[in-house]
Amino acid sequence: MDERHELLMTIDGMTCDGCVNAVRRIVHRLDPQADVAVDLDHARARILTCADTLEIADALDKGGYPARAMTM
Repeated sequence: MDERHELLMTIDGMTCDGCVNAVRRIVHRLDPQADVAVDLDHARARILTCADTLEIADALDKGGYPARAMTM
């Protein structure tokens, strides 16, 4: 199994709790064991996952939530 890593991502297009849940579902499709903490007020998420960063950003973008990794 791949090692988990922490991502901090900015995510555009989130306006409500439904959006937050959609973002979580998108990430969990790629990694069901991911820990996803979404901050709606600041349009970002902290994700602990085994999935590839670009794969997550691409899936979120396709789901209508343009995302990009932030440096920590």
